[in-house]
Amino acid sequence: MRVVVAVRWEPGKLSNLSELKDLAEAAGYEVVGSLEQVRREDPSYNIGAGKAEELAKEVKELKAEGVIFGNLLKPVQEYRLATMTKVEAIDRMRLILEIFSRRASLKEAKLQIQLAKLNYEVTRARERVRLAKQGEQPGFHGLGRYNVDVYYLMLKHQASRVEDELKRIREGRARRRSKRGEGFFSTVSLAGYTSAGKSTLFKLLTSKSVSIGEGLFTTLSPTSHITEFEGKRALLIDTVGFIDELPLILLEAFKSTLEETIFADLILLMVDMGDPLDEIIRKLRCSLSTLTEIGASNIPIITVLNKVDLISEAELNDKLTYLKTLAPNPVPISAMKSINIDRLSKVAASLLKKYVKAKIVMPLDGTTMQMLSSIHSNASIVKENFTGRDVELEVEAIPAFLNKIRARVEGAGGSVKLIAV
Repeated sequence: MRVVVAVRWEPGKLSNLSELKDLAEAAGYEVVGSLEQVRREDPSYNIGAGKAEELAKEVKELKAEGVIFGNLLKPVQEYRLATMTKVEAIDRMRLILEIFSRRASLKEAKLQIQLAKLNYEVTRARERVRLAKQGEQPGFHGLGRYNVDVYYLMLKHQASRVEDELKRIREGRARRRSKRGEGFFSTVSLAGYTSAGKSTLFKLLTSKSVSIGEGLFTTLSPTSHITEFEGKRALLIDTVGFIDELPLILLEAFKSTLEETIFADLILLMVDMGDPLDEIIRKLRCSLSTLTEIGASNIPIITVLNKVDLISEAELNDKLTYLKTLAPNPVPISAMKSINIDRLSKVAASLLKKYVKAKIVMPLDGTTMQMLSSIHSNASIVKENFTGRDVELEVEAIPAFLNKIRARVEGAGGSVKLIAV
């Protein structure tokens, strides 16, 4: 059981209390109480001293086992809050790390989370050990026995080992991406705020089973599968969701996962239209800002306005009016109800790599069967006709693939001719 605490430094800033409760529940905690305060940061408790006393009283009355802050806490603030409340205080960073730890299934995601935890602890190690020696409090148990420098170097050594293992995995990913680049089809990345419906759309477009849940961060490792947009073949990639005020350490830890977005030809940026307008704007701005931070701002974007089945047409039109200048290429859909997916496919196809039409004729024999398989894998087949000795195909493909296959087809006695569109 936990009490959550939301602090806003600026009066006009939107409250994150509701999201904080969702995050706490995603980490497996039962939220039994909450506090919110608008003020400048207090160096001792993060919240004001009077509010800290109120928090301690609420923790005691509700028999809470810990408190969770929606922003970052300094070690001295954690220590003093633990001293006053007699329970452990954790911040947004540790909360998100706990969620990631619960949701991670693949080795790379687990290593990324482990590295983020170690790097987070390294930045706080000396201060946490120093405070523990003053008298251990909840969250500081066991640290008092360490020599400061020994503990710091131990964490650095562990982080270095994890980095080496991650490097090997990332090198393998880069090799796979390089081979994928030889596949002559586009890549489309699903991005957006956590819980916006990316995995639901991925499943709809690819018919591939993926984990879909009500909680936050159900996708921590990229999943990919071939799909088509108006006949244009593409590799669709589902990636980890964004969240506001994501600590830099976490962003760095998941950099290799987010690289799938950097190398995409098109980004489908998901937005939950069931949220209130202020929330939609906040989450969309956060997502666009994150894309800029990871170096993906120059990639074409379709803003996929998801969950329109949850709102009226009048509400949709009202929200669209406010989002016109903020959302690139907006397309309203419902991934759950398969609403307007044809429109999304059409807009996506228009923004993908330039495809050309061609007629390919080649003899059917043992040497050309491999080429036929390659054509089926890398081009969209419009027509296919077997005439006995030959096969005639009308295809759509990117020019690079047709240029590559032309010499082999002509060498086998066939032909490749472009068709005027």
